[in-house]
Amino acid sequence: MAPEHMSFLQIIVLALIQGITEYLPISSSGHSILVPALTGWPDQGDLTDAVTNLGTVAATTVFFWRDVVSMFHGLLDLVLRRVTPSSKLVTNVIVATIPVIIFGVILHATKLDQHLRSPLLIAINFIVFGIALYAADEFGLKVNTISDITPRTALYFGLAQMLSLGHGTSRSGVTITAGRFLGFVRSDAARFSFLMSIPANFAGSAFKLLQAAKDHTPITSDMLICTVLTFFIGLGTVAFLMKLIRTQSFLPFVIYRVIFGGALLGLIYSGMTFGAVN
Repeated sequence: MAPEHMSFLQIIVLALIQGITEYLPISSSGHSILVPALTGWPDQGDLTDAVTNLGTVAATTVFFWRDVVSMFHGLLDLVLRRVTPSSKLVTNVIVATIPVIIFGVILHATKLDQHLRSPLLIAINFIVFGIALYAADEFGLKVNTISDITPRTALYFGLAQMLSLGHGTSRSGVTITAGRFLGFVRSDAARFSFLMSIPANFAGSAFKLLQAAKDHTPITSDMLICTVLTFFIGLGTVAFLMKLIRTQSFLPFVIYRVIFGGALLGLIYSGMTFGAVN
């Protein structure tokens, strides 16, 4: 079954949501659930999300291109059994990626992922993980940099990334929170968070694209336009965030999460009907 045609306004809104919320620690799920509820637009579907997500994968790769090149060198070093900063970085990214892929496969195979789409759960996650981000960002000594990451701490990052499969959590938010709890400075917690997002997000999109190919579901021009827009929006957003956190805390995002989660709870208990959450 071919995806429904989207208006250009819907394409722009979806690109803004994906391009901004992939990087800012505020989660895309809660925003996505409100779009059909407030606009009456049909759900864009998993395939659109998967294709559009590749726009943020590309934006992350371009922005952190030096680290990405270093990781490719690191793969060669691993093959040649050389211990270098590049081989350590790529090893840590691999270790951080494995848990979310395994957990994602388990959730899909058991269909437990369908139980994570509750608007109530999204609202609660917004508030709870917003408070966790505040606690991690405000308390404790933060001196570690990306060079201090070990396979053990990378695994902790990876276990935190598993929680992002619960909608409303925010992948970047929960992994940055983990990094701050582990004693990493803001910029390096965010940098490693985004580097580990590249293989995880690419794997998630690739899985859905393979399913679409098996079902003979076409990739439409709407999806491609949305992906291109997402790339440029995402590139601007990650540049903005990395500059901001050099001098500012995550408090504005914490406040936003708590207010948004509270507002979503209010809408839920007022009887508003929500569509399916991707």
